[in-house]
Amino acid sequence: TADDLFRDFGVPAVRTAHYEIWIDKGTGTAEYYGVYTMCEVIFDTFLKNYFGSKSGNCYKPEDDGASFATSGFTLDGFELKTNEEINDKSDLQQMYDFLHASTRTSNPAQWKTDLESVFDVDGFLRYLAVNNTIQNWDTYGRMPHNYYLYNDPADGLLKWIAWDNNEAFQTGKMGGSLSFEMSEVGNDWPLISYIAADADYFATYKSYVKSFIETSFSSSRMNGIYSAQETLLQSSADAERSGYSYVNGQFNSAISSLKSHNASRLSAASAFVQ
Repeated sequence: TADDLFRDFGVPAVRTAHYEIWIDKGTGTAEYYGVYTMCEVIFDTFLKNYFGSKSGNCYKPEDDGASFATSGFTLDGFELKTNEEINDKSDLQQMYDFLHASTRTSNPAQWKTDLESVFDVDGFLRYLAVNNTIQNWDTYGRMPHNYYLYNDPADGLLKWIAWDNNEAFQTGKMGGSLSFEMSEVGNDWPLISYIAADADYFATYKSYVKSFIETSFSSSRMNGIYSAQETLLQSSADAERSGYSYVNGQFNSAISSLKSHNASRLSAASAFVQ
């Protein structure tokens, strides 16, 4: 899954597993309802597993207030999933204030120092490298959701967590997935547009794209993973009934499409990083 790719490249993302779903409707005989991907719950097992702690603020952003744009930004757009009773969102407000500080243009070095004191910018650049390479339109830059932020007690930085990647590996809707250059992203998405406008940050992002396609997303690695998953899930897919996703050879066709997608994205990424 996309989550596995994010994790392999050092971006916080949940663990996933495949499950066959059988339901007994009271007849005493279970009926097969297909194979699904189960995702870890962010604010339950994930935080403790990945960060070693779940005591920091964990935010689930949703709706326009979560775009970080000056127009419409609101702390109410970030639901706290931990420390709800304390309800102290000052860390998030500070991140917003540093992001939009006038030093961004008057003193870029100070702007970067301040922003990096509250937000894991390097981790976000890693996330962008993966997200833009694999293509994923239903996330920040197109939609103001499908990510979490966690204030990691280990270093006090808000960290970007990739989430809900079911629309990955395709160009998609709503204007499509972002280009590698991200030049189509305006100030409505300042976490991308402001950071990408900095030459040093963009160079780091570009180096992560190069590293990603040479390691986690390399053709040899991905073809092996896709083939292994095909073998693992073949019988489950074959057992699905009409009306489900994987009938009449659609499962094997989907695997072939994923392999072709990998090849085309590697070609596009290679052209970008040259």
